[in-house]
Amino acid sequence: MDVTFKIWRQADSHTSGEFKTYKLSGLLEDMSFLEALDYLNEQLVLDGQEVVAFESDCREGICGQCGVVINGEAHGPHAHMSTCQLHMRSFKDGATIVVEPWRAAAFPVVKDLVVNRSALDRIIEQGAYITAKTGTAPEANAILIPKKVADAAMDVAACIGCGACVAACKNASAALFTAAKINHLNKLPQGQPEAHERLMAMTKQMALENFGSCSFTGACEVVCPAGISMSSIAEMHKRYLQAKLFG
Repeated sequence: MDVTFKIWRQADSHTSGEFKTYKLSGLLEDMSFLEALDYLNEQLVLDGQEVVAFESDCREGICGQCGVVINGEAHGPHAHMSTCQLHMRSFKDGATIVVEPWRAAAFPVVKDLVVNRSALDRIIEQGAYITAKTGTAPEANAILIPKKVADAAMDVAACIGCGACVAACKNASAALFTAAKINHLNKLPQGQPEAHERLMAMTKQMALENFGSCSFTGACEVVCPAGISMSSIAEMHKRYLQAKLFG
């Protein structure tokens, strides 16, 4: 399998970048996309060139580190799939594949395809936890939670924090990420004592991080590897209004 990669190369956030073209032959259809990038880097090393910087860790769609924009789509051509789960069989032989980093003011480029997503961490630091006493784990059924509530909380807790929602949004909004992190705790009884405080603090931090505003285009939902619904954003806005009105 032969492909042409057009990859964004940029030394750091303070310098301008450009696309570089690389032609590769001998790729296998069953290679993952990241394995193809590994193969490219091996060729660059043999040619005495600088390798392409990109992020990855688990390569199992769990950690959220691998995200890049492929042919204009966050994570690539398939909905609800992370970059590491994408395989070369998704592209035609002879295809040109354009690869670039997440594009958002809140995600400055570290190098090439690597961006700094610590803005998401700072949102989490403002309340995506509960201040419960630690110690021996309580009995599982000590706090009864209806299955419907538990399932809804688990659905949004599935967020892996990859940032694809930001990259796909025309406004670079982090609303889906923030809503998921807020709602999965605010739905549960353990999260109720700090529900309003958590909501206000995390949404405030989101605004401070230079993310754009949500305009409900739905692009975030399509690219989310966990398939988190944009209805979570509507729930966050509803809870925000309640917090403002009733404290």
